[in-house]
Amino acid sequence: MPHGQLEVFIGHARGLEDQNWLTDMNPYVVVTCRTEEKKSSTASGEGENPEWNETFLFTVTRGCDEVHIKIMDENTFKDDDFIGETTLSLEEVFDKGEIETNMYELYKDDESCGSINIGLTFTDRDEYEENY
Repeated sequence: MPHGQLEVFIGHARGLEDQNWLTDMNPYVVVTCRTEEKKSSTASGEGENPEWNETFLFTVTRGCDEVHIKIMDENTFKDDDFIGETTLSLEEVFDKGEIETNMYELYKDDESCGSINIGLTFTDRDEYEENY
């Protein structure tokens, strides 16, 4: 099982379903690798085509073989709304070291609800320790 550092780049999303009737959506991304969870900034008022351009670092240890991406709509006076999600296997990035940014489908209730731009980079523990 690979051990090292996983870098998850979240670029932008396109074609999200607008959850709000009167206001623009305020989407943010939650990235989860095993039990470690990180949250992006909120793309306030960016509606259906938000941009984040943020990178998240995760320490990869035993049992981390996928990354889960969830987009939520931040609300002020009620619970945040679920917009969509996708799960990516890390097998290819473990083999290649890098997966260039691609658009991945998001799903809600097994139906496509937009797409998100994601890039992945994995640095093996031995390489990571040599460089840092």
